[in-house]
Amino acid sequence: MPETGMFVTGTDTGIGKTHASAALLRAMRLADRRVQGMKPVASGCERIDGDWRNEDALMLIDAASSDTDYAWVNPYALPTPTAPQLAAAEEGVVIALPVITSAYRQLAAQADMVLVEGVGGWLAPLSDDLDQSDLVHALDLPVLLVVGLRLGCINHARLSEHSIRASGCRLLGWLGNAVEPGFDGDGRYFGALQRSMRSPCLGRLPFQNA
Repeated sequence: MPETGMFVTGTDTGIGKTHASAALLRAMRLADRRVQGMKPVASGCERIDGDWRNEDALMLIDAASSDTDYAWVNPYALPTPTAPQLAAAEEGVVIALPVITSAYRQLAAQADMVLVEGVGGWLAPLSDDLDQSDLVHALDLPVLLVVGLRLGCINHARLSEHSIRASGCRLLGWLGNAVEPGFDGDGRYFGALQRSMRSPCLGRLPFQNA
């Protein structure tokens, strides 16, 4: 496990990045590490006590048992549940790296480890001119790839792995997450995925009902 921070990405949207991130935060807390979760850009927020809040960001806050400022965890909380670049444009918001890096530094000052969750799949952009790899380089973080275990995941996992490496980012490895009940009960598909990937498998999470 890296010493101070990690960026969590996925093979697609809806494959359990938040579930995996929350599990990692809880595990690190059990190991007596001070942790913070971060969701720099989140679309699909709701009004709570007059402010926009995102369900994934709130899950990370709960998993970290954090009482920090919400705006540091989720600097860009966008109402519309669509691609961040579209949700930001709809609100007239410009997503800027300095805002995110400043919030990250605030969290890092309070923790031994900051786990940063990305949006969608690895190549989903944060804005028209800002990729997730730009953020990873700015924060100088290694990357963990969450693979949603379902039909087609071998292709998606290998494409994501190749793209992460090609961007010059450091890939720690990948984590399998069961997203469909009953899929690959005998583990053969997971085994094929392990043989197909160049980076190490760091574990497998069971299916969890929403």
